[in-house]
Amino acid sequence: MNTGNKKLFAGSRVKKIRRQFSLTQREMARVLDISSSYLNQIENDLRPLPPRLLLTICRTFQVSASWFGDNEEIRTVQMLREVFADPMFKADLQADELRKAVQDMPGLARNFIDLYRSFRTLQERHAPPSQPVAGDRHLTGPETLISPHYEAAGEWVQAQKNYFHDIDTAAESLYETEGFDKGPLGATLERYLLDTHGVRVVSNPDFALQDTLWRYDRREKRLLIATEMSAESRAFCLARLIGVLDFGRLIDKTIRRSGLPAGDAQALVRVSIGNYFAGALILPYNRFRMAARENKHDLDLLQRRFGVSFEQVCHRLSTLQRPGAEGIPFYFIKADVAGNILKSYSATRFSRARFGGLCALWNLFESFAIPGRLATQLSEDTDGSVFISVARTVGRPPTSFFERSRRVAIVLGCSVTHASEIVYSASFNLADSRNFVPIGPGCRACIRVDCRHRAIPASGFRLDPSSDERGAIPFRVIA
Repeated sequence: MNTGNKKLFAGSRVKKIRRQFSLTQREMARVLDISSSYLNQIENDLRPLPPRLLLTICRTFQVSASWFGDNEEIRTVQMLREVFADPMFKADLQADELRKAVQDMPGLARNFIDLYRSFRTLQERHAPPSQPVAGDRHLTGPETLISPHYEAAGEWVQAQKNYFHDIDTAAESLYETEGFDKGPLGATLERYLLDTHGVRVVSNPDFALQDTLWRYDRREKRLLIATEMSAESRAFCLARLIGVLDFGRLIDKTIRRSGLPAGDAQALVRVSIGNYFAGALILPYNRFRMAARENKHDLDLLQRRFGVSFEQVCHRLSTLQRPGAEGIPFYFIKADVAGNILKSYSATRFSRARFGGLCALWNLFESFAIPGRLATQLSEDTDGSVFISVARTVGRPPTSFFERSRRVAIVLGCSVTHASEIVYSASFNLADSRNFVPIGPGCRACIRVDCRHRAIPASGFRLDPSSDERGAIPFRVIA
């Protein structure tokens, strides 16, 4: 991370590392060869974190320098802005006030967001069908009123930058040790399951009618897989089971480290970690990272080279955050045509709305008009950051006349500062800012007051109630 001449105040992040390793200030200061009083000043943001000490902390505690950036802070500020846009709050908090609250009391800010999410979930659950949820009279987009365990699991994965070092290196080591590159991957993994664990893989033609993809029969040691499953999905399924059988204890250890309560939250994390292992096994870290760099992250070329799906390539690219061997920090989003977010991870400053609808200008929605084709975009966020992204729909055709096909969009993006490493930048004139699409996190949190695509008024601004004039934007504000 290049911080330039900007002073880096990262007290809360230094403190978080110290607590993760169960160190006192005196013990951590001794490890870093500094005085405990100096460390205390850094943790309380009385002194900035100098570049040399930053590098020492990264090497000592095996964290990436980008972890000390303000990406998480930006995301938390945005979520707070969305929360306080709810009309149930009479506060008119400005961005600098919210930022100060996040910097000074990050734990309190996150707990407040969790409390609001729980409130909205209860309101949605108990409100009559014809009655709008309190505080949502002006919302029009899809909502994230879902299980708090689901949210907690997803946010913990995001907090890890969607990278799990022990899991990743274990998968890569197994791939290299067993020589999984010596033949067709699916057949090789299937043979490994049989030889190592006595597990047979059986195709089941009835699963399509049961809306089932796979099922593991522990007693009979059989992995039943839908006959219609693609070769890429089949290999992923086999790799996931290998992770469960070979590295169950390591997965358990990772889950316990999350600190999430036992039950649904940990079960959801277990699914995520299992899927992560599968991706790490079929796309081993160093092989894949080098291939991505050599091919300038051409997604179609990477698909063919490794025999995987478009989604698998995109998701794996978003996880390449190994300390000392980082890939490009990408954001990854999977969503349906209604804008419901199915998966979302970001190693960048980019973030999307957590409450309310998504920005209508995203190429995510454009991709549904050109199914199966890439929709590229240069996007300028509200803080001036510019991203280059690609989106494509994926899905399978219906199995009968009476079934509706299910298509979802996969979006992968990164900062335009990496444009020279991305093949898709060739289609843009990066010097012409007119190519930058002015996107936002969603109308509820967006600060753009002149967007003609706005669905609801911008929060934090006074509205002009005049009825003598009407412009393209119906929500005029008073600066």
